[in-house]
Amino acid sequence: MIIVSHPTGNANVRAVLDGLQERNLLLRFHTSIASFPGNLWDKIGQLPPLHEFERRRFRPELSPYTRQHPWRELGRLAAGRAGLKSLTAHETGMFSVDHIYHALDRKVAEDVRASQEATAVYAYEDGALESFQAAKERGLTCVYDLPIAYWETLRELISEEAERRPDWAPTLGGGIRDSQQKLDRKTRELELADVVVGPGSFVMDSLPDWAADKRRIVSPFGSPVSPTEPAAAPPSRSGGKLRVLFVGSMGQRKGLGDLFEAMKLLNHPGIELVVLGSLQAPMEFYRREYPDFTYEATRPHAGVLELMASCDVFCLPSIVEGRALVMQEAMSRGLPVIITPNTGGADLVIPDETGILVPIRSPRAIAEAIQWFHDHREELPRMSAAARRHAAAYTWPAYGGTVARELSELLPSTVS
Repeated sequence: MIIVSHPTGNANVRAVLDGLQERNLLLRFHTSIASFPGNLWDKIGQLPPLHEFERRRFRPELSPYTRQHPWRELGRLAAGRAGLKSLTAHETGMFSVDHIYHALDRKVAEDVRASQEATAVYAYEDGALESFQAAKERGLTCVYDLPIAYWETLRELISEEAERRPDWAPTLGGGIRDSQQKLDRKTRELELADVVVGPGSFVMDSLPDWAADKRRIVSPFGSPVSPTEPAAAPPSRSGGKLRVLFVGSMGQRKGLGDLFEAMKLLNHPGIELVVLGSLQAPMEFYRREYPDFTYEATRPHAGVLELMASCDVFCLPSIVEGRALVMQEAMSRGLPVIITPNTGGADLVIPDETGILVPIRSPRAIAEAIQWFHDHREELPRMSAAARRHAAAYTWPAYGGTVARELSELLPSTVS
């Protein structure tokens, strides 16, 4: 029986929980806030200013397994709304994401030490150390879910980007700001892990050589299920400008600087770049880098889908990811993709069918791919249909089912 922990519970966590429950492997799930029909968080989430809680909704069947530890997360949300940045500051703030992960980790460790039924602990990067230490005391299996590249690979790539594009360095996020203490914690978590779960080869290839003996479970994330059917091809797909869409945090970790450079190389009046994302720098910075993009502010999921349906091609030239879900979401709306292998989605590209794979740090290759789509507009309907079909082949039940099945086969031989 497996104890699972994650502070927020995103789509991949939900799929793992579903897979484990279906195989009667789930003992408990620890999280901060979980909304179930009729509970407090469900009622709060129905208030317009507090729709954040709707994203914490889980299937009712998981309620008996769930233990909630909400107070620090509530503090983080309140501090964010009040603009009290010092309270949520990276690593140091009392309501920082790091403190929330560590507090939950301590609670799970207490459960692990007290439980007589647990055979394994399933935890995520930055929130596994104390849980795994408690598990090792009891001879339990430690399962480490790593949804993004291992920290050494991430830090190396991000540090290189800071030197390569210094103007974009402030947009690179916490990867180059993590303290040595935080990095040492990540290393120790991996050292204690018996099993590593990841969404694809890019993440698994990022593991250090000394971790080669870890058992590995590879299962690609599922494609988001759209609440509506894809819209009919808009006029832009048969004429007018080619609309190229970027969705993500507006930083160089996602390769946005390279995409801007590609657009400058093209300098084509028949191609429009549409950027939807959260600002990592003042808007003036982005306009200096490339003034002619169309900016779209972040919005609810339905609005993102609507915007996707109005575009022709999706481009995400990321430097380092785990597996960006937005790629499959765009494909599910009929957009062929231009992506790098470092998005974690190389398997999404079927040449001449679903998109074009380009190397990282190559604005020229990005420009050539965009130009190809502009020059072959007649191929878009065929490739759009192929993108939808290919995205539909990746499902969340398959993701969670694979993880649960392999753990069910593995645990009897590893539990002591």
